[in-house]
Amino acid sequence: MALVEVIKWNANPKAFCYKYPTQDIRLGSQMIVYPAQTAFFVKGGEICDEFNKPGTYTIKSENIPILNSLINIPFGRKSPFQAEVWYINQISKLNLKWGTQTPIQLEDPLYHIFVSVGAYGQYGIKVINPRLFLETLIGSMEEFSESSIVDYFKGKLLTFLSSAISRVITIDEISIFSINAYLSEISDYCDQGLDKHFAKYGVSIIDFSIMSINVVEDESFQRLKMMKSNVAGVSIGGRDLYQMGRSFDVLENASLNQGGSGAGIIGMGFGLGIGSKGRDIASDSLDTDPEPTPPPLPKPKTYYVYMDGKKVGGNTVEMIGELFSSQKIDKDTLVWRAGMSEWKPLQAVKELWKNIGIPPEL
Repeated sequence: MALVEVIKWNANPKAFCYKYPTQDIRLGSQMIVYPAQTAFFVKGGEICDEFNKPGTYTIKSENIPILNSLINIPFGRKSPFQAEVWYINQISKLNLKWGTQTPIQLEDPLYHIFVSVGAYGQYGIKVINPRLFLETLIGSMEEFSESSIVDYFKGKLLTFLSSAISRVITIDEISIFSINAYLSEISDYCDQGLDKHFAKYGVSIIDFSIMSINVVEDESFQRLKMMKSNVAGVSIGGRDLYQMGRSFDVLENASLNQGGSGAGIIGMGFGLGIGSKGRDIASDSLDTDPEPTPPPLPKPKTYYVYMDGKKVGGNTVEMIGELFSSQKIDKDTLVWRAGMSEWKPLQAVKELWKNIGIPPEL
């Protein structure tokens, strides 16, 4: 095989890395590094020299000092040596698709029923640390394509996604019925968490988004719908009216179980007086508490607070006031809650600075 004179990679837009096809290299050869590329010399599985700026390099022993010290390249402009040359593509890959192949089990925080949901969306990815990417992911592979990285991270992405969605809807008490109204907030939360996780591999996540979360309409979902309907009935018509409606259902079922016509027996019950068994059923069903039971008090809004390098959730307005008074946070501390499009400094959130007593942001 002829010794290499020019080393370059006209990058495949769907490939993240490329191993030059020969290891026979000559001193004096030209190595071309295009924009958004980084080139490495590798010997015996060890990364040696790095070229991270675009340009054309003449390969000399002076500009590959680590490799030169390992293999003791002979003196002379045309001296041959062997080494692997790897290129890493740092162009952003956008519009990568993701989706759940099996349903995610989530508990509705308002009705406490588990349902199955599916989700799909898209994201972008970029190599931000080429050396770390090469060390942790590539190994002996000769090419790492877009599909390879999607497959590699799919399990990690979906595991994190399931945990993130469950955490967000639990903390903010978002019902499954309302979850699609919070896709932007959940996407932002996942984007930040996934980016930190992928950074361990030298990779950054760009604009992770959830396009839709769909509930599987199975038996659990039907139970959830029925419970929501019952709660809505109490809320709209009041407890007494709801119980009366349920009592009519009991009377009708009882009459049918006794073998008669439902409509006829109910009519006889109201027109002529129902029998003792019917009276007992009606009495039990229509019995209501002497005083109405008030609905539960609304839960206060809670905020995430970015403090000590961490996002701390579950903070009420009062708790944030205490943190401010104890000087654990200040007016520039970033805060966020469901419904906000982005993190904002404390003094830019009206309900917080009014409670704490600091002037609003000018």
